[in-house]
Amino acid sequence: MIDVAKAVITPEQAGRIVVLYGGQAAEREISLLTGQAIYEALVQQGFDAFLLDVNEQNLRDQLSNKTFDRAFIALHGRFGEDGTIQGLLEMFNIPYTGSGVLASALAMDKFRSKLLWQGLGLPTPPYQLFRRGELQSLTINLPCILKPVHEGSSIGMTKVNSLDELQNALKKAYQFDEQVLAESWVTGREFTVTILQGEALPIIELKTPREFYDYEAKYTTNDTQYICPCELQSEERKQLTQLALDAFSALGCKGWGRVDIMQDKSNNFWLLEVNTIPGMTTHSLVPKAAKAGGIDFNQLVVSILATSKS
Repeated sequence: MIDVAKAVITPEQAGRIVVLYGGQAAEREISLLTGQAIYEALVQQGFDAFLLDVNEQNLRDQLSNKTFDRAFIALHGRFGEDGTIQGLLEMFNIPYTGSGVLASALAMDKFRSKLLWQGLGLPTPPYQLFRRGELQSLTINLPCILKPVHEGSSIGMTKVNSLDELQNALKKAYQFDEQVLAESWVTGREFTVTILQGEALPIIELKTPREFYDYEAKYTTNDTQYICPCELQSEERKQLTQLALDAFSALGCKGWGRVDIMQDKSNNFWLLEVNTIPGMTTHSLVPKAAKAGGIDFNQLVVSILATSKS
């Protein structure tokens, strides 16, 4: 388990911190909640921090005037989680939390994540890429789930049970992305593993009465069950933890993040995706895993901030 006494950064070391949140991506509302919670935790612990609801003009002004020493990235989705903001901060030589440019871009791209895992022999469900404007027939078995390639929080996702449902599901997903991933449906149990400072926190099993762990199950309803510690046998826990660490490392991710994994009826594990900037709201999984590991929210925020050390 992580030694939070070592995974720290002091207010003097940190200097002035900007918490980048909001933005214009589809996950804006969740990002606003995440950023506010992070900001409050930093201020409570004596850090010199301020919030910036990011747009092109105000970020340019802050960078040009050098108003901060490091960035805590709380932007979800495009332009925050996809390597864009990371590249901009690197141009100005500003330390920031979490994964770098390439890892962020790969993790945000569900299709290329799967290509890389597949090439390394890591298990991920069969899949097919659809592109807007191209006529394609479905080549994987039904049921499947359609996902915009570059979105998070289950935005634009639909379970497809028959070919009659495919076109409407594609139409919905194309509202958010030019590329859509069709992924074979895995019937079974869903788990998530938080990675912090190179170590895995306690595994959470997710149970929802909804068809899948969608946006509402994640953020708005109160009927989702979070089982932590999870009810897996010791050997299965070890296998799942190692798979999560391997998937995270394969994309080049660092600092912190979350790996989502399914277990089918035959007890096989299947990688779904990696989130490099997970939510930090009252419904979010990372704070729940940290709490189960004996790390409170304030300690968690400082441990993540410490990943921004130069």
